Amino acid sequence: MLRLSQYIRAAIGIAENGTAAVAPPRKHAPLSNRGPVVIWNLIRRCNLTCRHCYASAVDKDFPGELTTKQVFSTMENLRDFNVPVLILSGGEPLMRPDIFDISAYAKELGFYVALSSNGTLIDDKNINQIAAANYDYVGISLDGLGATHDYFRRLEGGFDLALRGAKLCRDAGLPVGIRFTMTRENYQDLPGLLDLVEQEKIDKFYFSHLNYAGRGNHNRKDHAFYNMTREALLMMFARCKADVKAGIARDYVTGNNDADGVFLKFWIDEHYPAASNQISKMLQRWGGNASGVNVANIDNLGNVHPDTMWWQHTLGNVLKRPFSEIWQDVSDPLMAGLKQRPRLVHGRCGECQYRDICGGNTRTRAYQLTGDPWAEDPGCYLDDAELRITGDHNRLETVPFSATKRHGQVEATS
Repeated sequence: MLRLSQYIRAAIGIAENGTAAVAPPRKHAPLSNRGPVVIWNLIRRCNLTCRHCYASAVDKDFPGELTTKQVFSTMENLRDFNVPVLILSGGEPLMRPDIFDISAYAKELGFYVALSSNGTLIDDKNINQIAAANYDYVGISLDGLGATHDYFRRLEGGFDLALRGAKLCRDAGLPVGIRFTMTRENYQDLPGLLDLVEQEKIDKFYFSHLNYAGRGNHNRKDHAFYNMTREALLMMFARCKADVKAGIARDYVTGNNDADGVFLKFWIDEHYPAASNQISKMLQRWGGNASGVNVANIDNLGNVHPDTMWWQHTLGNVLKRPFSEIWQDVSDPLMAGLKQRPRLVHGRCGECQYRDICGGNTRTRAYQLTGDPWAEDPGCYLDDAELRITGDHNRLETVPFSATKRHGQVEATS
């Protein structure tokens, strides 16, 4: 996950004041003694059947899901392992009868607790319970405006229901964000969604690249054209810049494509050259892809995965072995490779001169396309000249594309 606002705010501060205006870090355990952020799919059941669902969730019960007691025991181990953040997800987590008991205990144990929901089940009947849970963040997915969202979510009227949920959370005083996964079919709705976030005073906008997992893998032919991706990111940069200039604290975040960090560097180099050196160092400290290192996933059955997009690869199960032991075990070749720095990637990624920023990008896409988790990431939308790649590579492509625009040739408006 790349927090664009943090870097753009810092760059503007350096350019205008000579110092970086960066918010102080949260008071979590020291990084050297900190566990990963854990995204926990507590339930696989969902009232929707979204076209790009990585969990392939449907509206039925799945046998073998963890009991409340088993969830509590696992959370205690996570606390002892210094896990700072729990993201409670699904399926649709609000369909789990004990979700508020789990949420209350997670808060009692001291976690930063986020709820990841499709928003359609948040209504006047449960908003008081949701508010009482005192979530540190509620993320709600919108895949476009109106009919576009309804198409992706396969529910007529789903957009209105999800937006209602976001507004109820906002009005209840909960920090709320909108998540958007871009494909070729919803790219055109991005400007309108950004307008909506501004109009409704939403705290965060999270832009997710399509990753090849679950139903998202079947839909990888819809992976956005590279030039669309670049234009979308430039649009995000411009919106973020405008908010920073206006003193608005809204956060813009991207995920599932760590090439965004390199593209952001190019943008900073062009627009705020005085900040280039410091922002580059910040991006290097961020380090790009965190799968298997700083982000983890537990699925509804208690299986542990390197992240949410690696459900085809299980590292162990929390009912048989504590999470803390599973996460530190590098006898699994994939886990050993993910924890290695630098990662032994090859192809274009192996020759890229910016691996210290992106970390080799997302390994899931490489694996899904080639069967090799260390192959080049086909989702990288940056070209060889930008990345200072001189070798002759047969670039992996998921869709045909024309020559992409250079970062200095597209100016997004706010």
